[in-house]
Amino acid sequence: MANLNKSISDTAVRLGEVRFSYCNVFTPRRNPDGTQGKYSVCVIIPKSNTEAVKLFSQAYENARALGKVSKWGGKIPAKVTLPLHDGDEERPDDPAFENCWYFNCSSNNAPGVRVRDELGQVVEALDDSDFYSGCYGAVTINMFPYANNGNSGVGIGLNNLIKLRDGERLSGGRSADADFSDLN
Repeated sequence: MANLNKSISDTAVRLGEVRFSYCNVFTPRRNPDGTQGKYSVCVIIPKSNTEAVKLFSQAYENARALGKVSKWGGKIPAKVTLPLHDGDEERPDDPAFENCWYFNCSSNNAPGVRVRDELGQVVEALDDSDFYSGCYGAVTINMFPYANNGNSGVGIGLNNLIKLRDGERLSGGRSADADFSDLN
């Protein structure tokens, strides 16, 4: 398999092999007020994938430099921090985040979602049976500086995703088969 980690531009990267959680890639999440929200996903990177972390960090630094010039009046605000979180520190009770980094990304537009099938062909994912929380693959993201209503930072835009292999679902629920297996 080709190297999944790749710089696409100064602020855009492809990262893999990663795991996906909190997948809202076919339908955007609803905002608490009932309005349409964004498409989003939490991307989990094993700490052993140092190349992905390096590419992520470089794209972030490039977005900060861009923001300094284009959004923040020549200086970087003090509260702009790397949006990469340590799963061991921030989610110590969740085994899916153990020995991993993670970040959240979103988009107003539906991302392209693909699956590599059993024959190695890349095909469009149709629904959450094809692409789901817990599967493994690669993601393309774009980092961008923002300054809105007194808030400044670097956002992470979700571009495209591909599932490369299955993983244990992170749905938080039990299967009906497991719950009713004793009734067979």
